[in-house]
Amino acid sequence: MSMVFNHKLPIPMEVKKQYPLSDKSQIILENRINEIKKVFSGESDKFLLIIGPCSADNEVSVLDYVKRLKEVQNKVEDKILIIPRIYTNKPRTKGDGYKGMLHQPNPNEKPDMLKGIVSIRELHIRAIEETGFACADEMLYPENYRYLSDVLGYVAVGARSVENQQHRLVASGMDIPVGMKNPTGGDISIMMNSITAAQHSHTFLYRGWEVSSDGNPYAHAILRGYVDKFGQAHPNYHYEDLINLSNEYAKSGLVNASVIIDTNHSNSGKNYLEQIRIAKDVLYSVRHSNEVRKLVKGLMIESYIVDGAQKIGEGVYGKSITDACLGWEKTEKLILEIADLL
Repeated sequence: MSMVFNHKLPIPMEVKKQYPLSDKSQIILENRINEIKKVFSGESDKFLLIIGPCSADNEVSVLDYVKRLKEVQNKVEDKILIIPRIYTNKPRTKGDGYKGMLHQPNPNEKPDMLKGIVSIRELHIRAIEETGFACADEMLYPENYRYLSDVLGYVAVGARSVENQQHRLVASGMDIPVGMKNPTGGDISIMMNSITAAQHSHTFLYRGWEVSSDGNPYAHAILRGYVDKFGQAHPNYHYEDLINLSNEYAKSGLVNASVIIDTNHSNSGKNYLEQIRIAKDVLYSVRHSNEVRKLVKGLMIESYIVDGAQKIGEGVYGKSITDACLGWEKTEKLILEIADLL
């Protein structure tokens, strides 16, 4: 038998009852989500920074990082809304390697999905209760979204998932903003189709139920660069790319035309230090054109406590074990510079 069913996991409702978000924190989260929604609807002109580690690898250093973000948020709150990245499950291009806290709450131990579900829920809850942030996660597995559906402020659908019908349909039933990345091959029409699907209502099969969704008016684009047929990375954050996307939105009939620029991945050629320059380049385009300013709602930046990346087991506190990230000193300086440029 090629697939072994180890043990049945509790349904999301059971986990939520056992590990609930407090009433006070629910109100804080709802207020923060409403602030974020107003950015996408155009009611607020604040700029979003979806920022944090490539992968949330452990509770202690991730919460340390998020608390540092809170201190900076207080300094720039008149211009910027920070959404910490707490990405608890990671797509792997070849399928191998560390797949995130959902799979391995301890990267040095074997996978334990039940322990992982509890760990990622507790991490998101602590981030809300200890900082007041509404945090982001990637929806790698649509069926697992319900374990976190009441504690997230933002969801991203990755470049390898954006063509998947189930991701699109589940996104249509979310009541928080969800970003759809362009696929790794760069075809913008695929991303636009995904946004269209997410903004419309559907009836579909989900977790053994027939469900109906209302459509998500806050579904939007994320530009992350692309890779050509020769494996070469190409950016798509330049002024011309943004004008082209604005034109695509105008033809689509979609509401709340918006884009977040991912400053890493193929936009940077995975050179994490380039994120600083790319962020400033995007802000130049924003200042140059009112059309671009209305479209660009923020940036996505990979950042942690220590510059770069390490292998699992090296044990450097606050250093990424997946893609390389900006360290804290560079991050804090960049956030303050972005605020000055807005």
